[in-house]
Amino acid sequence: MSADGGHTRSAPGIASATLLDILGMAAFALRGNWLRSVLTALGVIIGIAAVIVMVSVGQGTQAELDRTISRLGSNRIEIFPGSGRQGAVRIGAGSIMSLTEGDADAIRADIPEVQYVAASLRGGTQVVNAEQNWSTQWVGVQPDWFPINGWEVALGEHFDERDYGAAAKRVLLGQTVRERLFGDADPTGATIRVGRVPFAVAGVLSPRGQSGWGGDQDDVIVVPLETARRRLMSNLNIGPGRVMQISVSTARAEDLPHVERELVELLRQRHRIPPGGEDDFVVRNLTEIVSARTQTTRLMSLLLGAVASISLIVGGIGIMNIMLVSVTERTREIGLRMAVGAGPRQVQAQFLAEAMMLSLGGGVIGIAIGIAGALLTSRFGALPVELNLNVIALATGFSVATGLFFGYYPARKAARLDPIEALRHQG
Repeated sequence: MSADGGHTRSAPGIASATLLDILGMAAFALRGNWLRSVLTALGVIIGIAAVIVMVSVGQGTQAELDRTISRLGSNRIEIFPGSGRQGAVRIGAGSIMSLTEGDADAIRADIPEVQYVAASLRGGTQVVNAEQNWSTQWVGVQPDWFPINGWEVALGEHFDERDYGAAAKRVLLGQTVRERLFGDADPTGATIRVGRVPFAVAGVLSPRGQSGWGGDQDDVIVVPLETARRRLMSNLNIGPGRVMQISVSTARAEDLPHVERELVELLRQRHRIPPGGEDDFVVRNLTEIVSARTQTTRLMSLLLGAVASISLIVGGIGIMNIMLVSVTERTREIGLRMAVGAGPRQVQAQFLAEAMMLSLGGGVIGIAIGIAGALLTSRFGALPVELNLNVIALATGFSVATGLFFGYYPARKAARLDPIEALRHQG
């Protein structure tokens, strides 16, 4: 068989190579130096895994914040006692009991846009059932406190009107307190000691879980406001009708700015604060606080994703570098392929396929490691994690884009080699 005849039969096979042929040749080339291929793909593996873990943590944090917001209620204003003076000395915010039940009643009567108003007191105490005891927080509330905070009763019943008016010794338990004192048993009707005072358990509150600030919302007991004043704070002499907090909610979010202005004006009048005088109360619009925190969380999620993407870019640069080295090492091989009929497009396709296989292979391994890392973070870490298909699809797209972007230049460089010069190359 003549050389010319051999060339004639080989040329069509090279020139008309199918996609499977190109992928097969690319796989063969990468297998020839498998350790270098693995080390090259390592950058993409780390980058993809980092993107999945970081974005999943960011989305999990955002989802947890959204759940916290929904539990808090979106149309809320909280009022707290402000700072004051004792002689020439200024004392801190909350150190004077400047709010009263009368303030809550006035808000309810004078501001029609207000839907719910509830004054409250709070403190810490020891609760005891037989040999079981637990240190927890108590809250003394008015009826509107429950709809404002979205609390429901899972077992037993709510307080009735007589309980609020007669300072009844009845208590609602949070799920954590119920578990500590009674385990899985229904405590409704049982008697416990709150401090030194016996209380009948009216029911158990529905579970709320961890708050967005890391506290256990179920580690609480709830009593009527007047009960808290007479039975739990009787030795503190806080003054008749004084409260620590007033919670206000509106039916419509757009009413909040108007209601906030009306609140400030009404309380200044009731507290006889002269024009230009400093308020002895603090008004906080929870919607504004939550919006600021939500925006911060979104920015942090973007930052985490951007930081992780840097690893992916570094991995892509590693692929480009290795592919350029490969072009230099295989210059004579490229010349031989062109000499037997392979065109620039076939050469470019093969080197681009090698880059894509490195990137996509690293991407698949990185996705597996990223999912495992996210699940481990969720199980053993303190950070909330939320995995979804969009994150995985995004990671796959990143790996494909990395191979295309960083493999194009080396592939094009290989395709533009002069066959005669390439055959003369001594590699």
